[in-house]
Amino acid sequence: MAQPKKVPKPQGPRLGPSLGLAIETFRHDGARHFGTTPFKALGHPLAAPKGRALAKTLRKRAPIAVFDPDGLLASFAAFYGLESESVGGVYVRRSEDAGKKVLGRTTQSVHTLAWSKARTVFVAAFDAKRTIEQLRTVLPKATYFSFDELRIPADWLSNKRQYLDARNFATNFAFLRDEPGHHTAVRTANYWGSYGATDAAMWLRLFGADGNVLAEWTEQLGGAGASFVVDSRAVRERFGLGPFAGSLFLHALRIQGHDIVKYALDTFGDNDTVLSATHDANAWPADLYAGLPAPAADERVVLWVQNSHPIPIPARGISFGLMGGTSTVAYPEEVPPFATRAIDVGALLPRARWPHQLEIHAGRYFVRPRYEIERNGRSRIAHANVERTDLKTDATIAKLGPEFGKGFILPFPLPPIARFRTTLLPTPMATGQRSLPIAVAVMDKRGKEIARRSLGKLSRGHETLVDIDKLLGGAKVGTFGHAELMYDFKKGSDADGWLHGIARFEDRRTGHIAETSFGAHIFNTLAVYKDEPQSYAGPPPGLSTRLFLRVGPAPAETFCHLVYAASLPWRPKSETALVLTAADGKEVATETVRIACGGSLFWQVSDVFDAATRAKAGANSYVLVRDATCRLFGFHGLDTGAAFSLDHMFGF
Repeated sequence: MAQPKKVPKPQGPRLGPSLGLAIETFRHDGARHFGTTPFKALGHPLAAPKGRALAKTLRKRAPIAVFDPDGLLASFAAFYGLESESVGGVYVRRSEDAGKKVLGRTTQSVHTLAWSKARTVFVAAFDAKRTIEQLRTVLPKATYFSFDELRIPADWLSNKRQYLDARNFATNFAFLRDEPGHHTAVRTANYWGSYGATDAAMWLRLFGADGNVLAEWTEQLGGAGASFVVDSRAVRERFGLGPFAGSLFLHALRIQGHDIVKYALDTFGDNDTVLSATHDANAWPADLYAGLPAPAADERVVLWVQNSHPIPIPARGISFGLMGGTSTVAYPEEVPPFATRAIDVGALLPRARWPHQLEIHAGRYFVRPRYEIERNGRSRIAHANVERTDLKTDATIAKLGPEFGKGFILPFPLPPIARFRTTLLPTPMATGQRSLPIAVAVMDKRGKEIARRSLGKLSRGHETLVDIDKLLGGAKVGTFGHAELMYDFKKGSDADGWLHGIARFEDRRTGHIAETSFGAHIFNTLAVYKDEPQSYAGPPPGLSTRLFLRVGPAPAETFCHLVYAASLPWRPKSETALVLTAADGKEVATETVRIACGGSLFWQVSDVFDAATRAKAGANSYVLVRDATCRLFGFHGLDTGAAFSLDHMFGF
């Protein structure tokens, strides 16, 4: 892998998280529900040069009056450096917002704008034409500017009437690398076609490690269900590039039904020392990420940070600390706009050792990052998770009635026991989680519980690692099964529903390792608590499944582990359709499998579809796992015999 820059020895710990970037990445209030759209629109790679030019113009015309109807001025200023000295006054639409501080100015009702006699008015909103026409009534001679100066091409939009419609900004970042011994492939499907999109396309921009643009192109997404693949080797050949390790920005155009770009990311090498799988990066940058494993004594852990914005991450703008600790160590270097940086975690925190886990104080500068672990000449990649800052302990969870049975379940696969050793590490994933009352149970493929252990009330900084071999203690799970982490309310009532963990799988023969991490849900109940159980389509109760299983290139074997987790007994058997789908989205063959309630199924594509059928499906095919009777949780991977990958699947 590319060698990270050497990190100077830290000059002592840095207390507390970094100040962070003052942008809104999520909002849901009584006025408007923006979700993650405004910061995507303001910081879009195509909007960035326009934003810098607009800010420069506004500074020249200072002092300006700003009408900030939706509270987005601060985000614009954070991206493009509009200083308080340039602003004569900030005016708001809602009277309840008057009197607040924005850019050092006390906000006033827009009713008073006429008294300002401003020569320049900046409307901090998109779709501002009508608003400007109204403001001209009180300031007819002023010159007006708005966010509309930053708009992306009109023919990209799904909803031309409402610019901040989330479907107009279905964007995401992927890690893309092509270097000697290291390659990557992004795989997804045109699931928007199933919702009625007829002209969907993907705009892509590849940023190098330094943030400079290496390539830019647009591809049509084909018909409904057609597969879409970006192979780093093909990109390098197409654009005549040298080795790179950078950030691929994806923007799905003219889509319908679903506003998130989901994908599977395969990492592979020139030999069997490099193979891993992970998935989409989450579309929004967070304050904190957790579940970053500290290196074992024979490991090196590198965090790949992808700056997701058109401004630099300042020196010491991001930092790292032990979970449960009170101090952090800052990364001392600046990271340029849209640049990718490999940070050697062990160099920053030399005393941290697995099973320690680390917090990343990200300051909203980057999307969910991936980490790479090198051990014994082998390499694997996985991802950290968003650590919530808004959750509090919910006493109701411990008192949920019998209609929720087990309640929240975090299911982990136990792939063929004879070959793979599995270990579990519960990971705090919210700042309010100070203790975790947890138990773990092992289920065989028929859904029978064969082992259970209470982990007690774990502290935030715990180092409790669960070895499934030891937990079984000679109990026979059969060929495969799964484990379930859940709350143990006999040990405490602290719960918020955001229960997470890391599962690590080691090939007993080769020593190759894969790991995956995710959170708990309530599975397959008719009664609903808040938004649980969840469905891949439609509102709760979540009794449906749509999972994407990419079929890897031969000679690698594609496998899948489906878990029919059930908080309460549901249908005795699932009715799970495995739909082999060609690259053009056409169904080639369908087989039905039945999984016991509370159990699981480990299968390989070659076990279900014969060679002739797979050949008919061709390259870049996939299997759609579809079940209208229950919610399944799925895991996928590739197996070469000498190496394997494993991560959880995405649904749509």
